[in-house]
Amino acid sequence: MSIDFVGMDDQSPQNKCPAVYVDPVTGGFYFQGKVVTDPLKLAEFAKHSQIGADEAVVWLPPTMATIIAEAAAGTYEPGRQGHGAVTFADLLAGARHSVVHLEMRDTYDATDPAFTGWLAGGSGIDESWGAWKDLIGSAVARGVRVRRARIVSEPLTDYVRWEYMLSDLNVEAGEQVRWLPRRQAFDLMLPGADFWMYDGRLVAFNFNAGDGADTGEEEFTNDPDVVMRCVAAFEQVWERAIPHEQYQPK
Repeated sequence: MSIDFVGMDDQSPQNKCPAVYVDPVTGGFYFQGKVVTDPLKLAEFAKHSQIGADEAVVWLPPTMATIIAEAAAGTYEPGRQGHGAVTFADLLAGARHSVVHLEMRDTYDATDPAFTGWLAGGSGIDESWGAWKDLIGSAVARGVRVRRARIVSEPLTDYVRWEYMLSDLNVEAGEQVRWLPRRQAFDLMLPGADFWMYDGRLVAFNFNAGDGADTGEEEFTNDPDVVMRCVAAFEQVWERAIPHEQYQPK
């Protein structure tokens, strides 16, 4: 099956979406955008056309008008390519003033060779740390504040003890790191998954399996309501949390 890529919104965060595609065989259109879930808006749409069980209304910004017109007129150049899957490095490179990361699990990938090596008496540090230091260092050098907050159960799991040891390297790279014992976070309303947030406007939720392994799945949103709740959650955690250099793990 062949689908022609027409274009995407160059003002969206790191060109992730929305986008317009054309089926060159049928001439049909595909629109990638934010699914509308607001019941008031859906009720207004339903006054004009009933939304079927297999249908969805998606929102596209006005900046997409010329791209939609190209698709409709068939004036786009075949063979265009999108920017591909967005990466953490892409998002970090696009950040202008702030990046925050909230971690709330007590274990992640317990099969990580660096972690298992540390359990066996090794350094627990692998070659990826050099690349991480460069990524964070370049962001901090251009004025981006990078903060990492961890909510942890005490006594700490072995995995979090390993993270605690590595956090000296996070700080060395330019991150600010704080720790909040879970007992001190009991009354905070927190999201159901860890997240990264860029410039207080784009949130990337990260999902892990039950054993902590990274599923590779992410959910991106710039919905103002969701972003606002994530900003509030992170700042509440940050205000209570203990700076890395002062935290004494139990």
